[in-house]
Amino acid sequence: MKNNSALKTLYLYNSIFVFAANLIGPLFAVYILKFNNSAITISLTWAIFLTFTTIFTYVFSKFGDRLVEQEYWLLLGFIIRAISWFLYIFAGNIYLIFGIQILLALGEAIGSPAFDTILAKHVDNGLQMSEYSIWKVVSNLSTALAAVVGGIIVNYFGFTTLFLIMFILAIVAFFGILTKPRKLL
Repeated sequence: MKNNSALKTLYLYNSIFVFAANLIGPLFAVYILKFNNSAITISLTWAIFLTFTTIFTYVFSKFGDRLVEQEYWLLLGFIIRAISWFLYIFAGNIYLIFGIQILLALGEAIGSPAFDTILAKHVDNGLQMSEYSIWKVVSNLSTALAAVVGGIIVNYFGFTTLFLIMFILAIVAFFGILTKPRKLL
């Protein structure tokens, strides 16, 4: 991978995005409690996200390959999820949270398969295990660090600041990919 600029770009900007996404991580349940003090509601918000991610992924799989430059799907997934995180700031009730979960699911269903497709396209022949493993290491470390940093942010500054930071980091990842030459990815 030492000369694989496409993989380095994907690792960098997707790790920023993964970090942003996981700042909320285990804190999402705490956030939901301010709307409804019920374990069932917390579970329902997660189930809505996963169910709609599954439905949207299935629908997306029917036409996603038609776009030659898959990075545009990745960018669309980034921006939809960024907007979703920003909308959490303004959610006034659990029903709005349910709606945001559906929007977030759409971004996930578009962005994650696009990332996987681009990654698969650029993995070097004969180095598949090591290059996928590098991504897993980067992704897991980003996730672990984000869980701790997210807790610190919420503890000292609150959820609004957390969602703003998530939004900003997603926008950084978006523009990081957008400004790269199309031939790179």
